[in-house]
Amino acid sequence: MKHDRTHLNEPISFPVHDWTPPRRPARETLEGRFCRLEPLEPERHADGLYDANSLDSEGRNWAYLPYGPFDTPDGYRAWMERDCRGDDPLFYAVVDRATDRAVGVASYLRIDPANGSIEVGHINYSPLLQRTPAATEAMYLMMRHVFDLGYRRYEWKCNALNEPSRVAAQRLGFSFEGVFRQAAVVKGRNRDTAWYSVIDREWHALGGAFLRWLEPSNFDAQGRQRTQLSALTEPILANRG
Repeated sequence: MKHDRTHLNEPISFPVHDWTPPRRPARETLEGRFCRLEPLEPERHADGLYDANSLDSEGRNWAYLPYGPFDTPDGYRAWMERDCRGDDPLFYAVVDRATDRAVGVASYLRIDPANGSIEVGHINYSPLLQRTPAATEAMYLMMRHVFDLGYRRYEWKCNALNEPSRVAAQRLGFSFEGVFRQAAVVKGRNRDTAWYSVIDREWHALGGAFLRWLEPSNFDAQGRQRTQLSALTEPILANRG
């Protein structure tokens, strides 16, 4: 990209014309064909999510999260009451439209309207949601909502050792940006954090890739995908890693 220059010939980046900081995401439901995302309410969602997460008998889903696993429904609900009622992070329950059950959780966090940046995180998909069209659609709905609001940057961060999360980020169209070494201490252990992002000028192509993948014609009679999402998003990635 060619840069502008100051009067001293120093390179400066492109101007952002008519920039208006977007509003913060509101506590509103995001509707899809396979799922809907409801603002998380412990009294409404905790018991169903605890039951769904209990199907992960090995506790694999909690390995890289800074909390959990929870031994009892009361413990899980107490965590939700303490940490999930605010506006940043803004938590959603992923509800399977076919069963009307809450089967996963995701959130917006580090919401920065002044700079047009927002992150997706706290993703915890129960076995009932993993590897389903609803799992992908939930991420599409959250990403679409962000760019519809006018944000410029959508971030995904994960433990650099969490290979499934890194693969998922790039499948969903997030480009690799690097690793922040010794970024945090989580559950008494060091965490190097891998950074990924989607920016606004990529959204048109990426949104089209999601819509093509979610088309009913992309699934056979057994519900198996004909074209993988990664095949549609890979050409959009600025960097892999």
